[in-house]
Amino acid sequence: QVQLVESGGGLVPPGGSLRLSCAASGRINTYSVAWFRQAPEKEREFVAGLGKNGGTSIADSVKGRFAISRDNTKNTVYLQMNSLKLEDTAVYNCAVRPFAAVSTNTNAYNYWGQGTQVTVSS
Repeated sequence: QVQLVESGGGLVPPGGSLRLSCAASGRINTYSVAWFRQAPEKEREFVAGLGKNGGTSIADSVKGRFAISRDNTKNTVYLQMNSLKLEDTAVYNCAVRPFAAVSTNTNAYNYWGQGTQVTVSS
């Protein structure tokens, strides 16, 4: 069982930056990790993922602005978000799965955090 706790969300103006963190209760070095988000009245969508061996997948909507990374010594996953837009407003969740490769499918992930709110507004 892995418990995930996200932090780092908040209110930021358009063009601003935030870094989200996702702390895991156990070792996740053999897991693939990902960030998803869900805006009001929209379905949850994949944002970025990082495989066990370093392979990444980034959604087109955030490519060039967001970056995912992990620190296995701290069992923590990060999402660096730059040049934020109004449409990035959502609840962001991290998720992990005990497989090496990233999946963009929400159903592929076994463990989820509770989410952190990101609001981009002027």
